[in-house]
Amino acid sequence: MRKRDTYLYVTAFAGGMVSLAVELAASSLLRPHFGTANLVWAAIIGLILLYLTTGYFLGGRWADRSPHPAALYQIVAWAAFLIGLVPFAAHPVLSLASLGFANFDAAMLGGSFIAVLILFSVPVTLLGCISPFIIRLAMEDVGSAGQTAGRVYAISTAGSFLGAFLPDLVLVPTIGTRNTFVLLSLLLLTVALVGLARSEPRRLALYLWMPAVIALLALLLRGQPVKAAEGAIYEAESPYNYIQVMEKEGCRYLLLNEGQGIHSVYCPDQLHTAGPWDYFLIAPYFNSPSYTPDQVESVALIGLAAGTIARQYTAVYGPLPIDGVEIDPAVVRVGREYFAMDEPNLNVIVGDGRYALAHSDRRYTIVGVDAYRLPYIPPHLTTVEFFRQVRDHLTADGVVAVNVGHTPEDYRLVEAMVATLLQVFPSAHVIDVPNSFNAVVVATVQPSEAGNLLLNLPNLEGDEFLYPTALQAAANLRPTQPGKVIFTDDRAAIEWMTNALVFDFILQGE
Repeated sequence: MRKRDTYLYVTAFAGGMVSLAVELAASSLLRPHFGTANLVWAAIIGLILLYLTTGYFLGGRWADRSPHPAALYQIVAWAAFLIGLVPFAAHPVLSLASLGFANFDAAMLGGSFIAVLILFSVPVTLLGCISPFIIRLAMEDVGSAGQTAGRVYAISTAGSFLGAFLPDLVLVPTIGTRNTFVLLSLLLLTVALVGLARSEPRRLALYLWMPAVIALLALLLRGQPVKAAEGAIYEAESPYNYIQVMEKEGCRYLLLNEGQGIHSVYCPDQLHTAGPWDYFLIAPYFNSPSYTPDQVESVALIGLAAGTIARQYTAVYGPLPIDGVEIDPAVVRVGREYFAMDEPNLNVIVGDGRYALAHSDRRYTIVGVDAYRLPYIPPHLTTVEFFRQVRDHLTADGVVAVNVGHTPEDYRLVEAMVATLLQVFPSAHVIDVPNSFNAVVVATVQPSEAGNLLLNLPNLEGDEFLYPTALQAAANLRPTQPGKVIFTDDRAAIEWMTNALVFDFILQGE
């Protein structure tokens, strides 16, 4: 192998690594403004592949017309430089997306989303040019063409393997999304500049300004919030979420990703939230009367977030055992630091909710499922098979409560959840949460009637939280027929159904 070829393979590795790392970093860039919806991921992956396809085609033609290392490293330099510019150029465009979400402006949302993805078109297309260019330069004769192409693509793919892990597991949580782009840019620029120094030193001086510009932008905008918002007292990026803590009128709110849903609320001097969390506490009273508060013995919460429900249960029922499962350790840290999530009876489990439940040997009076990654509930937490696991971990008088989304006129998701629960439980009831897009669906191990809630009210008299909450829940019971869709592990159509629900809502201008 020639010495020149060795550095070509270094370039192939770096190009492959940066290509996939940029794709994953793109999702982190869009996450605070568009969330983690599957449609967002599909658009990112689809367009990145389209840009790479264009790059492969153009790179091959370019290499045949100008088969010189200097040409390759100039392409690499421009790709690297433009990658470094992406987060800074995207910032004002993404600000429009936040306005679009606030006003449900489909045109503004779609326009800003497409504009940001277009920003990736030139750098990713140039990245696509690298591998065919290297194959052309490394090829010594036609007889070894297959071996050369295989070696280049193998090394490039090995780089992509590393690039698949770096952004989400290392770079974004430690240095942030913006600096991840900067670091990837400077790394690839180093490869390009060294390549130019080796192949055509006279051209090197023409490109030395590139790393200086990227470094200067990074320094000038250091400390700038990812998503400026009034009342924000904390923001951070984790492998799972973009996290914000907002403070308003003495209360704190946990917002994740695009910030269109409140995941936890903490008001030091009050328990009532006027949100779906309150209704998880009255779920056991759908059991046949006479059901009393002292019969509630233990709780499991899948989707603990910053601990709103755990705090309420502890305050109302006393220090009963609570297992709270949260997949994001960064959210747990925020809960402890900003939301007083320090109840001694709360056992925090960091991990996937279904896995944690399957490996638990405990039985609970209530299992609460509030594991949103807006606008979705994770599909594996909505299926018949999952709810069988839930039932197996409930006591004889146990209940499961699930937070489900809807629009003012579209309850298809709620109806599907009721249909799915009824495959496992004999009864299910729907509480419409006032002034929200939420409903709490409660299913009971024993056969039950919606009227049980009112019949159990005398047992709650004198309780300043349970009595008014149960009364309000009874007033907002929604008779719901089960839908025709049933979610299973083999076919959990919840994402498709949620996409349709969201699209209809936005397009109708509601």
